[in-house]
Amino acid sequence: MLINIHPDNPQERYIKQVVEILRNGGIGIIPTDTVYAFGCSLYQYKAFERIARLKGIKPEKANFSILTSGLSHLSEFTRPINNNIFRIMKKVLPGPYTFILPASKNIPNIFETKKKTIGFRVPDNKILSSIINELGHPIVSTSIRSDDDFIEYITNAELIFEEYENLVDFAIDGGAGGIEPSTIIDCTGDEIEIIREGKGKIDLFF
Repeated sequence: MLINIHPDNPQERYIKQVVEILRNGGIGIIPTDTVYAFGCSLYQYKAFERIARLKGIKPEKANFSILTSGLSHLSEFTRPINNNIFRIMKKVLPGPYTFILPASKNIPNIFETKKKTIGFRVPDNKILSSIINELGHPIVSTSIRSDDDFIEYITNAELIFEEYENLVDFAIDGGAGGIEPSTIIDCTGDEIEIIREGKGKIDLFF
């Protein structure tokens, strides 16, 4: 099912429709502030497994991110971070950044793995924020790459849906996707480390 949702004024009925699917263990294709991604509810492990299979990786090896609509979930899913990192996060989020942070004990219970870190994202996307707020908890996500050697990310939701129509429960067309992924910042060591430079500017970190 391809659902067209207005990027600036998301229709409530469609948001509720998507949330119902996610609550029932469905997986879908979602827009972010960078590229289109696979997404599922944080508390639906079988859905998480399905996405891992789509990516061709074992769930315990998956480096997925959790997407939230704000920093309110930070203390629930990460261990305490220093004030400097928190100030930076507060300054740049919502935005195209993934912060690698020490995971709290809640993460292994969800992913059934002994992961000690988690990717934490607060995308600047009204559709996604509306879904997360209605759902009441974060979404687990991983970006969709193209099999084409010349195109790293597919930007057209209809084309993505054509490829994955029989493998996902829904796809959201929220307008053209981007071609740059998020910037990944590792905050688990003594120094902040840029793992991948993407859409988010990095000058704020130095």
